[in-house]
Amino acid sequence: MNWPSASAFFDMGGYGLYVWGSYAVTALLMSAEPWLAARRQRLALAQAAGDAPDTELQP
Repeated sequence: MNWPSASAFFDMGGYGLYVWGSYAVTALLMSAEPWLAARRQRLALAQAAGDAPDTELQP
């Protein structure tokens, strides 16, 4: 696609808010996933070693 200006590119024909918002949400989720996976692994290893209390509520 050929855009006449940078502002037209970012506007995306009036759909820029949806397009760039979708990119932002996707980037946020994709960057949070490795952090959350490492956190889950760290908690599981600590729990297996007996170093961490159980994080779930017991009935």
